[in-house]
Amino acid sequence: MIHNHSPRRTRAEISQFSIGQISLRNPWVVAFFSFAYPGFGHLMQHRYAPAFILIGWELFINNMSNVNLGIMYSLIGDFEMAKQVIEERWLILYVGIYMLGIWDSYRTTVDFNKQYLLADREDAPIAAFKIGTWDINFLDKRKPWVAMVWSMLVPGLGHLYVHKVITGFFIFGYTVAVLYCAHIPRGIMFSMVGDFVQAKQVMDMQWVMYLPSIYFFILYDAYASSVDYNILFEKELSKYLRTHYQSPDFEFPV
Repeated sequence: MIHNHSPRRTRAEISQFSIGQISLRNPWVVAFFSFAYPGFGHLMQHRYAPAFILIGWELFINNMSNVNLGIMYSLIGDFEMAKQVIEERWLILYVGIYMLGIWDSYRTTVDFNKQYLLADREDAPIAAFKIGTWDINFLDKRKPWVAMVWSMLVPGLGHLYVHKVITGFFIFGYTVAVLYCAHIPRGIMFSMVGDFVQAKQVMDMQWVMYLPSIYFFILYDAYASSVDYNILFEKELSKYLRTHYQSPDFEFPV
């Protein structure tokens, strides 16, 4: 009988531009970010294809149905205006995929948690270093608060600090596009000279309403990613030390 001792599952795969991994996550947290902005929950799971599709769809269908404007008027109590700005023809298309994104991110997080526990029990080796013609990536310990501070200063830089290059550049470009369409730089300029009335008039609230969800996600994901990569680093180092420096005849006390 041939015995195959190769691991059935792995916890992470390192590439030049990022580290794809499964880790223990709270499904409700992932579902919350999908609720706040469709696609963000999938982005946390390193599922880039569905994440980019859902984020692009959200941008398109939200603008066509004026959902953000409806939310803004509802928050200030002008429900009549909220009903007027909503485009019902597009809103019907919005609801189904929006609910799918929340459900799918929750479901897959539960499944990934199960797969992670099985992979962790198998204790498969993890490649700690990847070198290529475009970039060099390796497992290392990084400070979560530094990642969060960089994300606070400029969206995307915190992800680049932890070497999530794909997510970092996407977030940077996407946030810059939203800021430009919302006329935030002009609003800041008028606010700095004290012309707050003009600042409110130039800003496009349909686009401004995207920013709270985007900004909160960026801070959380940069911090959480740094914590996850630190745990992965410790597990890889532990595996290496046990494999190369621990005697197989060592008797454990328990």
